[in-house]
Amino acid sequence: MAYGQHRSPFDTAHGYTYQDVLAASERINWRVEDLIGGDRRLDFTKPFMPEALARTEALTFLTPRERLTLNQIRGYEYLCIFGLVEEFILPFVLDHARPHLDENDWRTRAFLQFASEEAKHIHLFKRFRDEFQKDFGTTVDVIGPPAEIAKAVLAHDALAVAILILHIEWMTQQHYLHSVKEDHNLDPLFKSMLRHHWMEEAQHAKLDTLMVEALAAGRSEDAIMAAMAEYLEIGAMIDGGLQAQMDFNLDGLHRATGRNCEPLSPTERDEIAMVQWQAMRWTYIGSGMTHPKFVQTLTTLTPKAADMVAGVAPAFC
Repeated sequence: MAYGQHRSPFDTAHGYTYQDVLAASERINWRVEDLIGGDRRLDFTKPFMPEALARTEALTFLTPRERLTLNQIRGYEYLCIFGLVEEFILPFVLDHARPHLDENDWRTRAFLQFASEEAKHIHLFKRFRDEFQKDFGTTVDVIGPPAEIAKAVLAHDALAVAILILHIEWMTQQHYLHSVKEDHNLDPLFKSMLRHHWMEEAQHAKLDTLMVEALAAGRSEDAIMAAMAEYLEIGAMIDGGLQAQMDFNLDGLHRATGRNCEPLSPTERDEIAMVQWQAMRWTYIGSGMTHPKFVQTLTTLTPKAADMVAGVAPAFC
């Protein structure tokens, strides 16, 4: 096998190599400045998120304009949540690459490219957040601060964190290919951002697969399952954060729609909260847990890992 074509010691059916992933990443090569800024502005007459993720249209006691506003708040939330997770992905990838810089040039270059792209994504999401805040007309609070969340995540077993990152990368593939790509009603600028993010994350998912398998190599099944338990602990922390963000979203909706004269009833607010929290759970947790490629990697580590996730995933779907 040629140098740079090193494969995982686990299941090689996926065929991912550092050299191939690096080559694909270098072909993509887009810039933040090409996607946002200047005369490129968000169109607030259009939804930002596909209905499969936003789940706003069933809330028929809201007016069409209110449902559109909530959809756009969900888009802002998406920018914030992904900006937040990139904040712990970036240092984790660098820490994973650093101890092995002299072992495989393709591996080193692939992971440094990965880190560079994650830094670009942080910048991308910040730029879109700035554009949203400039034109939306009111504030929407977000969970954080990112540094504290990153610290809490990175305190866990490295394998648990790598599994979480793999979950996130495959999650973005699910979002774009199954919800965003064929939705022609979305704001073209926001959709372009989602598309370009997906393009690079498609390569990151492959590198994450190799990273998970490398971190699991040599571990006993019990040690792998202990890491899986920590992955679920992080997931529970994220779920709590999503519930807090859902409350921020509803407060933002109240401010943005000016419902001071006719506020939502407690029953209406409870219904929005129930629908939206489950929508967020699917967006950030369920869609990653159930992705076939994610399940395949867990099964490769040990079928018990896939079974563990299969047992909890329905709650997030």
